[in-house]
Amino acid sequence: MSIVKNVSRAVSQLLQSSGCGCGISIVPVRCIGVSPRQVTSDASFHSVSFSESDHPRVLITGGLGQLGVGLAKLLRKRFGKNNVILSDIRKPDDNVFYSGPFIYADILDYKNLREIVVNNRITWLFHYSALLSAVGEANVPLARAVNITGLHNVLDIAAEHNLRLFVPSTIGAFGPTSPRDPTPDLCIQRPRTIYGVSKVHAELMGEYYHYRYGLDFRCLRYPGIISADSQPGGGTTDYAVQIFHDAIKTGKFQCNLKPDTRLPMMYIDDCLKATLEVMEAPAETLSMRTYNISAMSFTPEELAQEVQKHVPELQVTYNVDEVRQAIADSWPMNFDDRNARRDWGWKHDYDLPELVTTMFSFLGSDSRIAQAN
Repeated sequence: MSIVKNVSRAVSQLLQSSGCGCGISIVPVRCIGVSPRQVTSDASFHSVSFSESDHPRVLITGGLGQLGVGLAKLLRKRFGKNNVILSDIRKPDDNVFYSGPFIYADILDYKNLREIVVNNRITWLFHYSALLSAVGEANVPLARAVNITGLHNVLDIAAEHNLRLFVPSTIGAFGPTSPRDPTPDLCIQRPRTIYGVSKVHAELMGEYYHYRYGLDFRCLRYPGIISADSQPGGGTTDYAVQIFHDAIKTGKFQCNLKPDTRLPMMYIDDCLKATLEVMEAPAETLSMRTYNISAMSFTPEELAQEVQKHVPELQVTYNVDEVRQAIADSWPMNFDDRNARRDWGWKHDYDLPELVTTMFSFLGSDSRIAQAN
């Protein structure tokens, strides 16, 4: 059966089975590109003319994690609600489901992912699907599949369909032999977690695809990201989110890292701003494919002291998790992000005092503070 018939059948089935109410237009388009999984030269395509929008058509994989929902909100505000499709393998909450287009997408299913890109005329892809550091160490085979095999699927599809691809990296991409204070963009990277190994792999594969296939690959190494609207998700830096929830709910916080463990951190609004800025930056301004970005660096003890200015009765104890502590001890203490600040004008807005004030304002601590007073 010809490819045209296969595509027509897939589109027909999708239209009949779709119940998401997303209002996503599904248009078969001609695919032109080069990738290791390039289609055969004798394949027939049905080319349909359509008016291109000035805005990119965006797909976010792993969209129900810490960053995806916030990124979708930011991009929809900038590019229009229907131009940004959030995807995941989990069922979204009602507020996420009805806030804009949402579809099921399994990054390990190459065919399904490719159909989504083609049918929805995707031009930008943000690949957030990954198992984080502590969770990955607990299930290495799954982390290897999601973080590496899934990445390969995304790279091939992005190269074939000429997408602009963003894949986040992390402080976890460095190891105990990397310079830690500060850590430059280019240095020794020998991480000792499957999460870190997969991120170094993503950085190098993205750079390779850029030079080998012309893929517009862009990557930022995130520090620990702190946000008020998501629960901790298994990362080593999650203590910096948990402390706010515990301060409000119980007034007691038990930290799983040593009090003097210094790590680079960033408020989520800065993280999302940097992500959009690097994606919008003209290609000629980028001197590299992967950049460090930073905002602040603090220890659990310093964070607790700042939190106690808002919740004086907060009791902090330390019960060190040896696995997470070993991971943290191999990570950078400070990021050198001068290249990002020079090349595309990166500048953060939130330091530690602003971060803590903003977190409490979002988490509704006013009643607890008034009660304490």
